Amino acid sequence: MKRLFVFASLLCCLTLSAQQREYIWPEGRIPDAQPFQIAAMTNEVEAPGFDPAAFRNPYLDWFPAPDPAVKKGVCMILISGGSYQNCCDVGLIQYWQEELTKIGIQCVNFVYRTPRPTGLPIYQTAWEDGQRAVRLVRSEAEMRGFDPEKIGVISMSAGSHLALLLATGSQTRTYDPVDELDQLPCHINWAIANAPAYATTDGETGIPATRDGYGPDVALSAVFPFDEKTCPVSLHHGELDPYSPNGSTLFYRQLRKMGIPAELHLYPYKGHGAFGLERGIEFMTQMGFLGPVEPEVAIMDRSVDNIHKVWYDKETLWPEGKTPDFRENQCTPYLEWFIPKERTSDAIQIIYSGGSYEGNSPDGFEVAPARRYLNDKGITVVTLKYRTPRPEGLAKHTTAWQDLQRAIRVVRSEAAARGLNPDKIGIMGSSAGGHLTLMGVTSSRHRSYLPIDEIDQLSCRVQWGIGIYPAYALTDGLDDFNTTGGNDDSAVLAPEFSFDPDTAPMLMIHGNADRDAPMNSVKVWEKLRAMGIPAELHTLATRDHCFQQYASPGTGSYTWLDRIAEFLAPLL
Repeated sequence: MKRLFVFASLLCCLTLSAQQREYIWPEGRIPDAQPFQIAAMTNEVEAPGFDPAAFRNPYLDWFPAPDPAVKKGVCMILISGGSYQNCCDVGLIQYWQEELTKIGIQCVNFVYRTPRPTGLPIYQTAWEDGQRAVRLVRSEAEMRGFDPEKIGVISMSAGSHLALLLATGSQTRTYDPVDELDQLPCHINWAIANAPAYATTDGETGIPATRDGYGPDVALSAVFPFDEKTCPVSLHHGELDPYSPNGSTLFYRQLRKMGIPAELHLYPYKGHGAFGLERGIEFMTQMGFLGPVEPEVAIMDRSVDNIHKVWYDKETLWPEGKTPDFRENQCTPYLEWFIPKERTSDAIQIIYSGGSYEGNSPDGFEVAPARRYLNDKGITVVTLKYRTPRPEGLAKHTTAWQDLQRAIRVVRSEAAARGLNPDKIGIMGSSAGGHLTLMGVTSSRHRSYLPIDEIDQLSCRVQWGIGIYPAYALTDGLDDFNTTGGNDDSAVLAPEFSFDPDTAPMLMIHGNADRDAPMNSVKVWEKLRAMGIPAELHTLATRDHCFQQYASPGTGSYTWLDRIAEFLAPLL
């Protein structure tokens, strides 16, 4: 097969380096050709002397190969957005290319036909071009030095809609074969989809989601085939995006139903845009797409004790004889203060562990590393030991919830005297402690015990919450692992969460393979968004419960503490 290569001029170039251009269709063989469509980036269209007739054929722009010293043997296809009306993400393509090439990934920009075709679905000609482009990329794997089964895509907006079609629909023939190249498969091996547009049925005609992706008659668009070659996907979306992030949560849910590894990264305060390239690189690292995953390291082994850098204090939680619903077999609850000698904030983070409400420890891997990390950043931490095991004759969390509400009030009562802000208090817990965090975040107006002294006149409202793999949040797992993985419509939020008017912003981090399903966190995130409350969510491909206890460098399970610092930054 004859192929045409040309070198792009500096006027059309997306980077300062020379690119190699390759048209994807043989001359005169473009399927569903429409005379008004072009294939060009917007900087090409805006260049002096632009001739539409010279830009009818979709193309690939091959960027220079990565340095052999870091070359990973993989290829990433870069796909611009532009509402299927143009290919506008010139700067984003350049940014992706620079960052990915730097770590050893071969990059190629794919430019498809726009604007939207007449008489066909808005994505049809782009999908045809995309399938052909993947085949062309695969055909050149050996020549360009990458594995033909290590082809990924990274995309934006309408380009992400196209990427999800490529990820789920390689077994759907979008055009009749035109030559021998079309005998090659057109599946991709992974996708990083930023802000996918048109993914819910209230926006699938090519408009912003008319009902923000909510409603009993709003669902994931049926255009995505989800065939047997559907690949792992990392989805990235801003919560304020008019192209609803619920499209990403619904797409993620379908991947989970199929048992396909996936990640979901949802960002508060952000609208339509591409966020978290670092998370996409961590996803590729965790999945082994960039080479063997490094040996895992215990988090406690890399968490250095910094007790000499803090002022320490310990106190009991309840006055003697005043503990509500006292049970003889339960441990005695207490608080420990860790106030940095060099503070950078007057905020207070309360942290406690999980343990199935059967036990809990403020000294283990779920608490100590986070406490040390925040102390090193100049943030005060209070650790809580709450009552366990589960109280006989009461709901599993009752006495722990009482302890948490009392702890918040005690901390608030002492904050000012310790030079801290009584209105900057957050809570954080893991597993059962994550469930307890959801209780504290969503139900502070719901009294868990009768007042015993003047401290109990104070509010137990918090200003934020951090839930790490929260358990027991859905009705298919109220006391144990989620029986349906939280994926079914029958699995709804646990009835104990009030979601009252004082519900606070949240960060949640969850392993995608956790039997205490990440849908616990996803469905909480959907509820918070419906209430207009900022929330951030990260799920981690292939990772189980306690994802952070042992983790490989370069993965999200290793860097998870940084998500906490990023989330807290605007709140402190």
